[in-house]
Amino acid sequence: MLISLRALANTWFAKVLFLLLIVSFAAWGIEDMLRNFGRETAVARVDGQPIEQEEAAEALRRELQRINRATEGRLQPDARIRMALAQQAVEALVTDRVLAREIGRMGVVVPDNAARDYIFGVPGFQGSDGRFSRLVFDNFLRGNDLTEGRFLNLLRTDLARQQISNAVRAGATVPAVLTERLLAWQTERREVGLVEFRIADAPDPGAPTDAQLSRFHENNADRFSSPEYREAGVAVLNAAILIPAMEVSDREIEDSYASHRSRYEVAEQRHLEQVVLPDQAAAAAAAAAWAGGADMTAQEGFSDLGTVDRAAVPVPVLAEAGFALAEGAVSAPVQSPFGWHVLRAVSIAPGQTRPLEEVRDELRLEIATEKAADAAFTRSSAIEDALAGGATLAAAAGANGMRFATLRTDAQGRDADGRQVPLPVPAGARADLLRQVFEAQSGAAPRLAEGSFGFAAVELVRVTPAALRPLDTIRDQVIAGWQADTRRRHQEAAAAGILAATRAGKPLADAAAEAGARLEELGPFDRNPGGGNPVPRELLGPIFELRVNEVTMVPTPLSFSVVQLTAITRPEAEDRAAALATLRGETVAALADDLEAQFSAALRARSDVRINLRLMQALAAE
Repeated sequence: MLISLRALANTWFAKVLFLLLIVSFAAWGIEDMLRNFGRETAVARVDGQPIEQEEAAEALRRELQRINRATEGRLQPDARIRMALAQQAVEALVTDRVLAREIGRMGVVVPDNAARDYIFGVPGFQGSDGRFSRLVFDNFLRGNDLTEGRFLNLLRTDLARQQISNAVRAGATVPAVLTERLLAWQTERREVGLVEFRIADAPDPGAPTDAQLSRFHENNADRFSSPEYREAGVAVLNAAILIPAMEVSDREIEDSYASHRSRYEVAEQRHLEQVVLPDQAAAAAAAAAWAGGADMTAQEGFSDLGTVDRAAVPVPVLAEAGFALAEGAVSAPVQSPFGWHVLRAVSIAPGQTRPLEEVRDELRLEIATEKAADAAFTRSSAIEDALAGGATLAAAAGANGMRFATLRTDAQGRDADGRQVPLPVPAGARADLLRQVFEAQSGAAPRLAEGSFGFAAVELVRVTPAALRPLDTIRDQVIAGWQADTRRRHQEAAAAGILAATRAGKPLADAAAEAGARLEELGPFDRNPGGGNPVPRELLGPIFELRVNEVTMVPTPLSFSVVQLTAITRPEAEDRAAALATLRGETVAALADDLEAQFSAALRARSDVRINLRLMQALAAE
């Protein structure tokens, strides 16, 4: 039968049939896939509506400029910061789309007169006469790289969002009983009587008898048992292991440098100030005064542009004038569509370019790391095939460049002497690898698994169960444990005696005196630990659950404490009313913030939001 099929496959009829099948597959979709491959330009889509890369890049640029102004150019974002800012910028655009969709669905509109009245009422847009200043408004637009139309669109969207937000926030109410409880929690102060029995102050119990020691040893098997140990072969593969074997050519380094050149260039930056005036004569007078050393910060039309590069100055003629100045120099009047400008260069940070030779080793390592990561994924398939075919873990590891080790360890990565067992992974990945070792099943074939360490496989050899250590081998340790336990039980009994006596009606001071203990009177104090609070942190919770004259015993790792609440102090009536009003306002605001956040999250969850991670990474790398 097979011979007949092979003969048929060599005929012209079979070859024509295969050709027709190939053409059919192309017609059914392969052509469409190839035609559309790589043409996606949207960084994200919200309900199918795109957020194009240009829009996202503009949002990221504005965010970078804002940070640059805020830090006066001192922060140079690295790759991680740029990625975080790119994600933040795209997420803000996604939120805008989601809210815009809800605004449209609800039919919320903002009339022109409402937008105008809002702008005229912003204090930051007013001049020295307290009225709206067009000059100040224009300076604001230029400083934020916005056109008036763009700003008005943003403002209308924000006002519409506020209408929806205010409707959601209006539902925040707080019951009076809640604010009263919160006020009591915040402002209540308490006084207590405290008798403490420190374990370290207990009398020496002496040496135990053999019977006491043997019984204590057996009753505390969990404290005196050796842990479970496992013997296993472990093989690990990751990029760090393969990097030394990766070859990187000079051409690859040069191509990478050329494609990422912007990473190694820092444009010249200048701290610029300007004065904008309506006519040339006034600007010339201002330039002369400024050059003569006058302080222009109070001058009408003055603004600080911050530390910027040439590309961040939106008007080319101003960029040309500002970047032609010497440090500390003042420009001649320069005209733009916004008026007459006089600029001063406060400081200059020259541009820098790191040459190829300086970054060659960095690029070599970066390229080798990328190649090693790809090689690790490629080899993982070969390792899985080898293990599935019955190869031993050591053989599969040797054939594929894995790091192999044989170890005997407990779950904490220590040997029988308590020393740390060397593992073939970085310190931060030890816990993950140990977890894999202790999840392995006896008799099961090793399987490759991926974790924080890369790829690893475990071949379990032997399991030594946990077992009670012989008393003779750890006698000193058991004696110390018995003595510590006896001291603790002694102090617990003493504290319990005082507790019982006080609950029976005896004053705490008398019960403490009879037991030879010292009574401390503490307070008033609040719930906040530290900051001069005389009460240990672990006692505060139980104390603030007591009623006046109620007594309790609180065990801690170092002591047993008997505590009696003697007084509760609350704010005076007048202070209480004012505090309640303030707290109610704060609580309502916090609850409203939560409602608004939940509303936004619900809108986003209801929308179909898709992020293109490849384009997001490209956006951050620009």
